[in-house]
Amino acid sequence: MRQVVLDTETTGLEVQRGHRLIEIGCIELAERRPTGRTFHVYLNPDRSIDEGARAVTGISDDFLLDKPRFADVVAEFLAFIDGAEIIAHNAAFDVGFLDAELGLAGAELGRLADRASVLDTLTLAREKFPGQRNSLDALCRRFGVDNSHRELHGALLDAQLLAEVYLAMTSGQGSLGFGEETVEQIARVGPIEIRLTVRPRVLRAPAMELVAHAARLAAIDAASRGACMWKRIEDVVPMAEALG
Repeated sequence: MRQVVLDTETTGLEVQRGHRLIEIGCIELAERRPTGRTFHVYLNPDRSIDEGARAVTGISDDFLLDKPRFADVVAEFLAFIDGAEIIAHNAAFDVGFLDAELGLAGAELGRLADRASVLDTLTLAREKFPGQRNSLDALCRRFGVDNSHRELHGALLDAQLLAEVYLAMTSGQGSLGFGEETVEQIARVGPIEIRLTVRPRVLRAPAMELVAHAARLAAIDAASRGACMWKRIEDVVPMAEALG
């Protein structure tokens, strides 16, 4: 499965009030492993950035003056995410802004959902940790992901941190890969498969240990006035069979 971990930065919080994207960062995963492929771009939003957004991102209006507009990079962006599962934290926010930008760039481009499915890690975190803080910073602390270098929000940095958090949060859900290996993978794990197919050796307790075991159960049974469950079982099942 191909996945794209995505984050965005914007001029403000409300897309309905005309706020725009100023940064997109994406990390590609294949079979739950980073491929090394990324998509990262700063965007000229053709409007000013709210003071709160400037404080959070450290991005200024002047910095974005010579950057491309979304319409200039939309083809490259869509090619990067096409057919993937997008992973985003509070995905409704990112998807809302991306859909708005797609609409401005051309109605024929459709919506993000026409190109990719979306998994919201905030929803996933709230299901796993109800009543707890589930911001990206909180999840980094919970899963031991080092975010000490995150002084400001940045789309690519946040996507990298989210990728680590997502993989940690879903580590019990990943396939072990049996039945889906490539030829190269089969060669690599072959010795493990051979060992798994060997009948395990059965170690039986020696006579002295059986005697000591029986004596211990008898002492427990006497102390508990016949309430020792293991003693009752061994009254029915021969000791050699029970331990064998």
